[in-house]
Amino acid sequence: MPWSRPAAALAVSGLLGMLAPAASAQQIADSSFVSTLAHPAYATGRGPQVLIDGAHHNFHTADGRYWAFAELLRTDGYRVRGSEDKLSADVLKDAGLLVISNAMSKEDAEGDWVLPTQAAIDSAEVAAVAAWVREGGALFLIADHLPFPGAVGDLAEAFGVHLMNGFAFAGPDLSQGTFDFAKPDAGMPEGAYVAGTLADHAVTRGSSPREAVPFVRTFTGEAFRIPPEATSLLTFGAPSAVLFPTVAWQFSKLTPNTSAEGLSQGAVLRFGKGRVAVFGEAAMFTAQLAGPNRIPFGMNDPEAPYNKQFLLNLVHWLTGGASKER
Repeated sequence: MPWSRPAAALAVSGLLGMLAPAASAQQIADSSFVSTLAHPAYATGRGPQVLIDGAHHNFHTADGRYWAFAELLRTDGYRVRGSEDKLSADVLKDAGLLVISNAMSKEDAEGDWVLPTQAAIDSAEVAAVAAWVREGGALFLIADHLPFPGAVGDLAEAFGVHLMNGFAFAGPDLSQGTFDFAKPDAGMPEGAYVAGTLADHAVTRGSSPREAVPFVRTFTGEAFRIPPEATSLLTFGAPSAVLFPTVAWQFSKLTPNTSAEGLSQGAVLRFGKGRVAVFGEAAMFTAQLAGPNRIPFGMNDPEAPYNKQFLLNLVHWLTGGASKER
């Protein structure tokens, strides 16, 4: 979740009290976040190559806000590098995993996040990525709230996933913007708000009991629809909704909205010989500090203790490594 707008009182469908994040726009990587693993999946530098896209005005890049993401995978033995090249068969040929997080158009990168959202990835790039995955590649596509779903919607549709270019909220008055998705027997911390269900899947089971994930935390983002062949790992319950403002973080009682119940915020699927993961929230895979008080959010949030293992399990599933179910 990019915290890109100041807090504002909201009124949606007659319900009061919804607040956007009360923080400044500043978000920086938490350089104190240390990635240590007792049992890395691969020897150092011997794992698959992970390509983190940086060619599409991405809000998250390998040496920026996804620094902790990149460092964690390097600690797990993966070969990680950022890329400033347009997506093509030649760029992808040596990659085992392509990560695209919060790509956006030049217009959105340089201006306010207002509708209409311009595409960040052109049709030739979409075709190249789809063909590469079909032949055995792995895509990890992450698109947070507006404008990011609109910027990569065409790429998601190539895999049957319909992203929603809005904001997800939950709770009785739709005031909840931090979500916990949990298994029924998770044993949640006191006061935690469970917005939905965490699926029982190879990603949440891991390859051994020590890798099991009972719950994960996400930070606003969006919700999306998945095709029948996909599995939702993070599924919204009720009450929850997706709001569709014309300007990011500007809401009113007239803001269009739809129920998010049953929609996904994280899903996986097989596509030809390859694999795809789509997530509607980006901060859960970071370790960041936000605002003047340097609030931790992402894997460094003390109330998100399993996000780190969830990311590792997910990448293992995508690349076919260290998982019970290949």
